[in-house]
Amino acid sequence: MIELKREGDVFVLRYDNGENRFGPDFLDAVDGALDEVAAAAAPRALVTVGTGKFYSNGLDLDWLSANGDRMAEYLGRVHALFARLLELPVPTVAAVNGHAFAGGGMLALAHDFAVMRTDRGYFCLPEVDLGMNFTPGMFALIQSRLSPAAAHEAMITGRRFTAEEARAAGIVHRTAPEAEVLPAAVELAASLAGKDGATVGRIRTGMYAPALAALRGPALG
Repeated sequence: MIELKREGDVFVLRYDNGENRFGPDFLDAVDGALDEVAAAAAPRALVTVGTGKFYSNGLDLDWLSANGDRMAEYLGRVHALFARLLELPVPTVAAVNGHAFAGGGMLALAHDFAVMRTDRGYFCLPEVDLGMNFTPGMFALIQSRLSPAAAHEAMITGRRFTAEEARAAGIVHRTAPEAEVLPAAVELAASLAGKDGATVGRIRTGMYAPALAALRGPALG
């Protein structure tokens, strides 16, 4: 489901579960991996990457449809993952190897930087086309990480951004062909691994205090 490996100063956390939706088992596994990264000796940085054509398609809608009575609990766990990444005491880079939709796009936004594949895959927040609203925590995360114009377009239109369009909008920071996405992300992460992790975490905690407060608040408003 996931694989965590250390390559020099960089941990690579690979999601390998189809569309990499946020089922409870997936959330458990990622949380355990982040525990290991946070506890590791410095210098260190983290890269996350999916497999094949998916980085992540976000919420596990099949699980939710079968467990509707646990909606608030489940969304609270998803919010906790976003918050954990915002607070993690290591530099983080998302290697967006394919589609990053809905919660998967938000997961990428919770990283310091993102490198996106040029030849396949979209960044998309399709909630408007699914008849779904964003939670207060999701609103806060997206609006804290994107410019007002980019956040407005992404959320109101559900636009599918290609890698180059996402870079132009400031959604991702670099683009690369498929074979170079992960190496480029690792290279970027390695260049940041020497930063003091505790300081990085404190800076993010201050910078994104409103988003963190919203992510820790009631999941359904």
